[in-house]
Amino acid sequence: MQSNQEFSPLEPSPSPEPSWSYLPEEEPPRKKRSVVRGCLMFIWDIVQTLVIAGVLYLGINALTARVRVEGSSMMPTFHSGEFVLVFRMAYDLQPPQRGDVVIFHPNAFPGNMRLSSEDYIKRIIGLPGERVDVRGGKVYINGVPLNEPYIAEPPRYHGSWEVPEGYVFVLGDNRNNSTDSHVFGPVPMESIVGRAVLVYWPLDAARLVKRPDYSAGADTAASVPRRIRGAHR
Repeated sequence: MQSNQEFSPLEPSPSPEPSWSYLPEEEPPRKKRSVVRGCLMFIWDIVQTLVIAGVLYLGINALTARVRVEGSSMMPTFHSGEFVLVFRMAYDLQPPQRGDVVIFHPNAFPGNMRLSSEDYIKRIIGLPGERVDVRGGKVYINGVPLNEPYIAEPPRYHGSWEVPEGYVFVLGDNRNNSTDSHVFGPVPMESIVGRAVLVYWPLDAARLVKRPDYSAGADTAASVPRRIRGAHR
């Protein structure tokens, strides 16, 4: 008897998937070069910034100085603890003017007076070639009284001084508490650091340092046109 069994075709058994081991791909050389170039540009930007900052710093220092007022010799115009911006080249551009507030080195003075090594701050009163007299609580320039609304009180001393060429006569606004030209005489121009132009600290006291208008008032001599030591200096 013949068997009529149906045989289904045999399906091939799935072969096992091959296991692959992947090696990390190497970074393309072009990408490496771009990273290096980016780092070099970043470093170059930093170098440029530092160079520009250094040039600006040196330039600002060449033109200006920043000083701190100590003491009371310039009261009421300046107070102890205020910071002042000083223009170094003021007298490279123009001659000194009466009423300018200047900073100068006291170590330029010869002789037996032992002055502080710190810079002084005072106001120019007498110019080269002028005669300065102090008497009766007033200052006279070539015999003409000087109107000075900025002083703390009238001076209680007296004297007469001739101002040589190349010198200026300086006084503190707090006349009776200031070591100035009435003590050590006229100041040589080469000892002047510069002219005070701005009080910048504290912020609530920030202001420009203006030259007085000596033409105001009845008494006038208008036609005769680091740390700063203050108290008793």
